[in-house]
Amino acid sequence: MSASALPTPGGPASPAPAGARGRPRTRRGRSLSRTEMRWGILFAMPAILGFLIFTIGPMVASAFISLTDWTVGGSPRFIGLGNYTEMSQDPLFWKSLGVTTYYTLAAVPIGLLIGFLVAMLVNAGWRWQSLWRTIYYLPTLVPAVASAVLWIWIFNPDYGLFNSLLRSAGLPTSSWIYSESTAVPSLIIMSTWGFGNAMVIFLAGLQGVPRQLYEAVSIDGGGTWARFRHVTLPFMTPVIFYNLVTGVIGTFQVFNQAYIMTSGGPNNSTLFYIYYLYTKAFTDSAMGYASALAWVLFVIILLITGLLFRNARSWVYYETGGSR
Repeated sequence: MSASALPTPGGPASPAPAGARGRPRTRRGRSLSRTEMRWGILFAMPAILGFLIFTIGPMVASAFISLTDWTVGGSPRFIGLGNYTEMSQDPLFWKSLGVTTYYTLAAVPIGLLIGFLVAMLVNAGWRWQSLWRTIYYLPTLVPAVASAVLWIWIFNPDYGLFNSLLRSAGLPTSSWIYSESTAVPSLIIMSTWGFGNAMVIFLAGLQGVPRQLYEAVSIDGGGTWARFRHVTLPFMTPVIFYNLVTGVIGTFQVFNQAYIMTSGGPNNSTLFYIYYLYTKAFTDSAMGYASALAWVLFVIILLITGLLFRNARSWVYYETGGSR
């Protein structure tokens, strides 16, 4: 063996075989991964158990109950799809579905429009910007019952705020929530008071729009409308879509207004779907029929949400993934 092949005293040791180096590290890595996985499952277990016990469990039970004729205090009697057949012939079911759809179709676009416009105004850099944000967001912090009581006074036909303003302006007054023709429009007006949540989300989206794009449009000779149309609106479509989906889901579950303010009246004009479900479950004690109503609402919301997501491909712009 030549001298050059001999290890030099004090020099670096010859490298160990690749397998000898890799095996201990691999075993340690696998052991560490298993330990981390066990701890991760352990810490996630309360949430997993809560989801299984308090969400999946009641859903499975509700699905079974919807196939029975069960009143509180009695024994469930299996009737298959009898509740769903009865529902298709129930005029109050169709009435509640129509009232809720009418409310959703009006309240969601109006709320989105007002929230977006106010967010743009607050984002314009005026004085006391933080104060205006706080003022516009405060109504969403008012408890639902307190808000309903306040609006009962506002809508009062005799001494309410709205009719007092109309009288002082020499305009005809309205019965508001006490008239069948104006009850739902009045509640739609009330819903616009809580635009603060949508405004905050729109404001966060507006502050994420790249400023250099506005400068590029200005250099090309574009004005305010061009900046809004070609920069602001495309970048805000994901936020608009998010508020649209959450708004539709929320309005299909409206309940407090009917329960506290109108009791579904007058003449069932504000018989919202969730209020009708509540009366069947806790007034008529028809738990089987109420569970069937709940599952129909779940399917309706699921279908509408699916349609919204499918349609979003044609108008929602994502910067990272390209257009559409």
